Amino acid sequence: MSYWRDKVAIVTGGSAGLGKSLAAALVERGARVVLAARSQQTLDETCGQLATGNGQVLGVPADVTLQESARQLIERTLGHWGRLDLLINNAGRSDRGDVLATSPDKLRELWELNFLALARCTQLAAPHLIQSRGHVINIGSLASKVASPYLGAYPTSKFPVDAYSQQLRFELRPRGVHVLLVCTGPIRRDDAGVRYQAQSAGLPAAAARPGGGVKLSALDPDQLASRILRAAERRRPELIIPGHARLLFAAARLHAGLGDWLIKRFTGR
Repeated sequence: MSYWRDKVAIVTGGSAGLGKSLAAALVERGARVVLAARSQQTLDETCGQLATGNGQVLGVPADVTLQESARQLIERTLGHWGRLDLLINNAGRSDRGDVLATSPDKLRELWELNFLALARCTQLAAPHLIQSRGHVINIGSLASKVASPYLGAYPTSKFPVDAYSQQLRFELRPRGVHVLLVCTGPIRRDDAGVRYQAQSAGLPAAAARPGGGVKLSALDPDQLASRILRAAERRRPELIIPGHARLLFAAARLHAGLGDWLIKRFTGR
């Protein structure tokens, strides 16, 4: 019997990309899944595609950068299924640009989506996850561990996800809640390589590529979703893909100059 059967999960940013793959994997395993995204039309289309699985799916339009919208997301989940076992904080987006040219408003915008929305949803969900002894999965990035050139506001909005996840582990583990931080390289997308062309105008050509030109193969989102759920079942604290990136993280912490040199090698700068 699947570990996730009859468990209730919320997936923010669940109508496309990795969020959709995570939702599909949960439905296939018999979970009851709430998809949260801003577009009702996209939610309806995604829910229709996933409804043929073993589990059940509900689409809830929500803007998790807004406190009231996030609160209503949690309340609708509890009202529909009466419990919450898993929160996947997946909503977010990347960025491109010269950091000196990135305005404070743009920094704030990415912080709101990539970090503060995650913290907001976790805080609202925590009492219910404590009750179910459930899980929080925070989708970070390799940019949660090391910065890279020409990613604009992205690393500054993802670094806090690492620190917040560690603090959550300290505070929630004694109360039975598992917290998993996921840090990966680029994930395969249909619009890879063209998504950030406008933002990267005037920058080196590599800036427009996935991960800002990092020399890593794009990950299959369906395979990644399965690995994330397995890591959660085993209550692991972190999932880093590729695993050898840990060496880069360690080098960057031990010696800033060496870390910068390695990152330039990884991104072809």
